[in-house]
This record gives sequence, C-alpha cells and structure tokens, in this order.
Amino acid sequence: MAVFKIVVTGPFNSGKTEFIKTISEIPVVSTEKRITTEDRGIKGETTVAMDYGRLTLGNDIVHLNGTPGQARFDFMWEILAKEMNAFIVLVDSTDPPSFPDAAELVDVFSSYHDVPHIIAANKTDIPGSANLSQVMRGVNPDGTVTVMPCVATQKSSVRQVLLQVVELLRQ
Repeated sequence: MAVFKIVVTGPFNSGKTEFIKTISEIPVVSTEKRITTEDRGIKGETTVAMDYGRLTLGNDIVHLNGTPGQARFDFMWEILAKEMNAFIVLVDSTDPPSFPDAAELVDVFSSYHDVPHIIAANKTDIPGSANLSQVMRGVNPDGTVTVMPCVATQKSSVRQVLLQVVELLRQ
C-alpha cells in the first residue's frame, strides 16, 4: 500500500472542485465562496483556499488537494504543493484563451518539485471543445507531458486520469 498526495490545479473554471467532488470517498473539504469580482457572471462560487478529497485506488490511498484557480489566491499554490507526489493540470477544453494560463501552471508547479504530472483536458464531452491535439499545442507545445481527455463530472473518467498519474508514480 502506498499513500500519494496529488495536487489538482488549473485555470479558473477548469473543473478542479468538480473533479475532486466526483471521485472523493469522503465529504470534500471545500472553501468555495461567492464570487464578488467580474468573474461572477461565469459561475457563482470559487475556491479561495483549497479543496480536499480522498479515495482508495486498489491498495493505494490518494489524497487530492485542489488549488484555487484565480491568480489572486496564488499564495496557496506553493503551500498545497508541499510534499506532493504528482500534479494534474486541468484544462477547460471549451476555453482556448485559458490554455496559456494552464501552460504557466505546468511551469509553476514543476518549479516547486520535480514530480510526475499530466494535463487533463476537461469538458471534452461538450460540442465544440478543442480536441486533444489542440489542447496539446496550446498547453504543451513540445509534447513532453501526457494530455488525456477528462469529464470531471464522470467518475469513470476522473478515475482513468488518476490511474494514469499513479502509473507514472510507479515508474
């Protein structure tokens, strides 16, 4: 049995909270607060500190720590990255203008610790979303990081992403 800490990060509205809520076996610890900035037209609440969930994958325990997506809460990123074993960058595949922000998050979290990471293209079930090669070009043009599809509201999809990360951890 292994215990892993995986950080789930991504730009604002990429689906981090939903990703953790979908798979966690415990009630998610969430710091969602009403949005008071111009972003309130996009959604009603945003994470201001973190989301925390836990699950069992086979014999392994996985602790999921979700970051805030808004840059004004970026002081939490390094705190949440402490002792992480891996990270996932969630990308809203329906929002290509957010791809450079996701690319920046790959760089930021890679600078904290040299750990395995993947890019999960969320919302791939929505018509008109970018395909995986478009997400790859927008977020990871050199192709060095795995990019896989994800639907954060579907448990099987979230599970596949996490199984891929755990496989990277075992290599």
